[in-house]
Amino acid sequence: MSTIHLFGNNNNPLTNFGDLEKTIRLNTLMETDFSARDENWISEFLDNLGESNLQLADSEVTILADGFPYMHLKTVSPNENFKAFVIKNELPLLLEKTFGVIINSHHERPDWVLSSGDILNYYLNQEFYTDNSVFSKSDSNIAIGKDEDILVGAPSEAILPSFTRESLREYFVYAGVKNTKVMLIARNYTDEATVSQDLVFNISPAQFASQKDYEDVMKAIAWMLPKHYSFFGVNELEIENGFVSL
Repeated sequence: MSTIHLFGNNNNPLTNFGDLEKTIRLNTLMETDFSARDENWISEFLDNLGESNLQLADSEVTILADGFPYMHLKTVSPNENFKAFVIKNELPLLLEKTFGVIINSHHERPDWVLSSGDILNYYLNQEFYTDNSVFSKSDSNIAIGKDEDILVGAPSEAILPSFTRESLREYFVYAGVKNTKVMLIARNYTDEATVSQDLVFNISPAQFASQKDYEDVMKAIAWMLPKHYSFFGVNELEIENGFVSL
């Protein structure tokens, strides 16, 4: 992070900072009332957010009501000296620490909240949210049918990077789950029009003291993965083979 004077005279080179034009546009977008923030506003906001100059709030990391850690960032004001924080440039920090991002939480209503999974998606796909993917979209795909024909493999770095695996492993240990494994399954894999995929973890409600504990773990996984990922847990004994160590 570096100190810059955004709109005033500044002799420092800007090569290590964010896009000035995007920063100015982002600040302009913030002037729009929440009631007028439609799909076009959201699209433009997200297009500018990752490369804009932001700044850390005094409380750099905050735990929200969901129990997860978020780096608290603020938009900048004209003629203000500040330490620049550019999400695109700070992806290693955010992902290794498993932080989400909250924008302007000091306002009555935060302007935006990104989960750690949203940050991961930006790292993988250069966008915070992905609408179209091969991951399953149906809630019915939360189990493997007894006679279902599936293709099983190990998720690649392009799906689960090493730092995400490490974050998941650390969380599972914290939750009391040992020797966690994962696999990637493909359904309808012979038909390009209907093929879909899911991540599967070797966890099941029976491993936890209560159903709520299991659901809390599933919520944490969802927070750490991109929103378009589909995943579920199964008892490892129900699957003949395919799991690999997380």
